Amino acid sequence: MSENSLPILVVEDDPSLREAIGDTLELAGLPYVAVDGGEAALRALENQAFSIVVSDVRMMPMDGITLLKEIRARLPYLPVVLMTAYAEVDKAVDAMRSGACDFLLKPFEPQALLGYINKYELATHRDDAGVVAEDTASRDMFAMAKRVAQTDATVLLTGESGVGKEVVARFIHRNSARCDGPFVAINCAAIPDSLLEATLFGYEKGAFTGAQQAQAGKFEQAQHGTLLLDEVTEMPMGLQAKLLRVLQEREVERVGGKKPVELDIRIVATSNRDMAEAVARGVFREDLYYRLNVFPVAIPALRQRPLDILPIARYFIAEHGARFGRTGMQLSQVAEQALTSYGWPGNVRELENVVQRALIMAPGQRIEPEHLNLLGQVVAPASIAVTVDEKRGDNMNIKDLEREHILQTLAEVGGSRKLAIERLGISERTLRYKLQQYREEGHYRD
Repeated sequence: MSENSLPILVVEDDPSLREAIGDTLELAGLPYVAVDGGEAALRALENQAFSIVVSDVRMMPMDGITLLKEIRARLPYLPVVLMTAYAEVDKAVDAMRSGACDFLLKPFEPQALLGYINKYELATHRDDAGVVAEDTASRDMFAMAKRVAQTDATVLLTGESGVGKEVVARFIHRNSARCDGPFVAINCAAIPDSLLEATLFGYEKGAFTGAQQAQAGKFEQAQHGTLLLDEVTEMPMGLQAKLLRVLQEREVERVGGKKPVELDIRIVATSNRDMAEAVARGVFREDLYYRLNVFPVAIPALRQRPLDILPIARYFIAEHGARFGRTGMQLSQVAEQALTSYGWPGNVRELENVVQRALIMAPGQRIEPEHLNLLGQVVAPASIAVTVDEKRGDNMNIKDLEREHILQTLAEVGGSRKLAIERLGISERTLRYKLQQYREEGHYRD
């Protein structure tokens, strides 16, 4: 265990047993926090991150099964091992169905406890930080991402703006053999075309006006690690040809340089466009598309994985609540219903923005619908909360909803694109691209 390991949370109402478990962990060099009941455990989880929870079952007033269900609702991937002095089959079954990792029968030897901790705590130690996957659609997607992570294949992540493509890219890096190497990301849509080549490939001293010293590009910075080419379809055509050569030759030459640098990197690319359509329209090279599309992973929109909405919202409440000094904040039942019925055209990024606003606006510990400020109140009915294998007709309904929400938001802010992208949780480049589409379709005029 490293010095930076997260502590173990021990929940036991028997003082002598709580002390004995603490002694066992201390002798093993494992950091821990011990509390005397379920309510104290939930307070601890609101204020601190833990690697695993080890809890008694028979406690009052909150028993271990109830605590387990509360933990699963707030922190779905936190391992929980339950202890009981009673060999009750129904309790064990209930615990496993509620998401317990294992069931430890008292009395137990210290090595048995340490064995469970090693099994679950070490295996999950912050490996999937920031990953919330409660819905079947997202679980299947992360399972696929984990399989390809074991290889060095180039991965193409596609999905709408704000679905969390960089989160998936980082997940792939963490689960790969390159996890000890650097993870370098470059947003191809955020860097001016004139600077993108030098940023990607690097440059030698004197290569252009202002190049006072040599600078390694993103490719070299990612050596022995992973390079994320975010929104790669926004790259200008001239630069696409140079990128193709780098991918083919596995070497890069700095701007103004003469000596190529061999590369040992893994490429992950993302796009919020239909890339086949971009190829057909002539704005993206077909040969580069096939070079990047070795292993495609489609990330479902947030509305397509509705069971993720509340767990992700709670994750952001805990994360930003700690940063804002608003720990212990909770959603009311009505607020939860508002979140799950909303269409989320801005996906996870929009949800994060909504949560941050709510943490600022809510005067007390409970977040109500009026604190969410769900702009436009565009609600996605259950009939269009579609699945990954949705039909084209359903896709058109979703696009209509998205267009209505974007244009309505733009109207509400008096046409200010800066305010619109802040409210929608999308990039300026994405808004510009969407508006151009709407112009061509006859839905929007400046």
